[in-house]
Amino acid sequence: MPTLLEQPDRLERRLKDIPTEPGCYLMRDAEDRLLYVGKSKSLRSRVRSYFRSRHDLSPRIRLMVRQIAEIEFIVTDSEAEALALESNLIKNQQPHFNVLLKDDKKYPYLCITWSEAYPRIFITRRRRFRSPLDRFYGPYVDVGLLRKTLFLVKRVFPLRQRPRPLHQDRTCLNYNIGRCPGVCQEQISSEDYHRTLRKVAMVFQGRSDELQKLLHQQMDRYAERLDFEAAAKVRDQLQGLDQLTADQKMSLPDASVSRDVIAMAADERLAAVQLFQMRAGKLVGRLGYMADACNQDPGQILQRVIEEHYSQVDAVEIPPELLVQHPLLQQPLLEEWLTEQRERRVQIHCPKQRQKADLIELVQRNADYELQRAKQGQEQQALATEDLAQLLELPSPPRRIEGYDISHIQGSDAVASQVVFIDGLPAKQHYRKYKIRSSSIRAGHSDDFMAMAEIMRRRFRRWSRAKAEGVDVGALRHRGGSALQTDGLNDWPDVVMIDGGKGQLSAVMEALRELDLQQDLNVCSLAKQREEIFLPGESQPLESEPDQLGVALLRRLRDEAHRFAVSFHRQQRGERMKRSRLSDIPGVGPKRVKDLLGHFHSIDAIQLAPVETLALAPGVGLALARDIHRFFHPDEDGNQEGEQDGQIKDPDSSTP
Repeated sequence: MPTLLEQPDRLERRLKDIPTEPGCYLMRDAEDRLLYVGKSKSLRSRVRSYFRSRHDLSPRIRLMVRQIAEIEFIVTDSEAEALALESNLIKNQQPHFNVLLKDDKKYPYLCITWSEAYPRIFITRRRRFRSPLDRFYGPYVDVGLLRKTLFLVKRVFPLRQRPRPLHQDRTCLNYNIGRCPGVCQEQISSEDYHRTLRKVAMVFQGRSDELQKLLHQQMDRYAERLDFEAAAKVRDQLQGLDQLTADQKMSLPDASVSRDVIAMAADERLAAVQLFQMRAGKLVGRLGYMADACNQDPGQILQRVIEEHYSQVDAVEIPPELLVQHPLLQQPLLEEWLTEQRERRVQIHCPKQRQKADLIELVQRNADYELQRAKQGQEQQALATEDLAQLLELPSPPRRIEGYDISHIQGSDAVASQVVFIDGLPAKQHYRKYKIRSSSIRAGHSDDFMAMAEIMRRRFRRWSRAKAEGVDVGALRHRGGSALQTDGLNDWPDVVMIDGGKGQLSAVMEALRELDLQQDLNVCSLAKQREEIFLPGESQPLESEPDQLGVALLRRLRDEAHRFAVSFHRQQRGERMKRSRLSDIPGVGPKRVKDLLGHFHSIDAIQLAPVETLALAPGVGLALARDIHRFFHPDEDGNQEGEQDGQIKDPDSSTP
């Protein structure tokens, strides 16, 4: 499809179709890829501004405008709704020309699974919402302080200590010493446990002072009722909170105002943003974000961080005042949106002098340190890719490197993994998993060479068809896969690494010869025993050192491919074992298998459960409970029933 600039008449008609109401607009290219998401109180005037005077636009946006082939819009009731919608679209669709916050694995989150009857609380570096009710707090810059805080919280408040019960029929030692309220045996109701966890959440929301006031009031009420034992427990919690807040030594003269202070440090490529949470004059939290700074306005980066952070927090976590380092492009709209979220007025200031400006400077200094840390990591990765380019005699440092590995147990549940490193870092959004389809690879008969060849055929057959249609894939060896945007093909690797030795490498090259791609791809293999690198057609490994940066990069890639393959193999093997045992029970279909495992958490628990307990599971009546129990315990009544039917049952016949 031609771009809109190439068809002025179609452009003018499209602009007239856009309404003047508030909402979001979506720019797409000729391949229907999303380029940009924006918002405005008047969609028509905002979109027209991109095509009227392109000289006033930044080089990045001018490049985007030349690629626009279609414009979509979504009308909303207000600007605040448009802002929230834009934030969600950017987060889910990741448009190329929007400010995208980078996923820095150094910054962890704290998760509370409110969707569960007895919520879990844990630290994670992967922010994945399994339910809209679950909450993530962070990302926290100081992981040591976060772990210490969670450790103290679990000593102050009785919380579940394990993701799974240690015993099926009794509590563990944590219950006896008061560390756990007996969640596994439901010694505490779900409502009471939620009430306790809401107090814990106040600590990570920066509301420790408010929590201390509530606990003081609760302790006084217990004392008035002469319930001194309960009052003593609350007193111990208050003492624990005092210890928890003792590390927050940074106090400010203005102790009556709660505010968030946001500042950044940036170079030509990367921006590090810091968000300090000040509550009642104390620093209660320090969050960090990384963003792409290439041709981006500082105010635009700060605004994107504000939209991302405050769209995920509860209303009580939004302070009445935000201090920002640079003026925001849509400051009135952000204030309106935050005020609507908080249901109280929120102001955004860009201070230039006196005490508030000193706060901005303090946060900026911390952002400088984070930027230097990130740049050092990037420099190390750049050195590793340059060393690998010299080692493999590549014309330029490889940007996209792919690693492959096979995992199975004597041929059973054979799977393969494809992991991708971009600029020396894992790009998990590009990881792929494969189930080996070859009928000759089965339990008792394995063939790693055949499996690796099959994966290469499946991975690159699209490129083989593209080459047959005239695409010059060989040119990509010098341009990089990201330079090609033909038929949706944009995943050409600069280097392909195979986990194995000369045998695996020969099988892969034979598969690539069938695809006519053997001259276009840079392929190598890494043998585990001596960390030797082999190239196609070479009988001897390359001369290299194990601690060489390029070799270390390939080793990290190999280890990640191995980890990913093994985890997928274990998943497939576990599902097969579950299916082979529970699905063999008459009357137990896939849904009932899922319900049983969700209720008992493991097949061992189902096997040990008596008939009465099985009958309490969802969708399981007394008759089916007896069938399930009989399946796992044929010796108890199987022989007797078999003799009554005129048959003698083999106790082992129904065991999978």
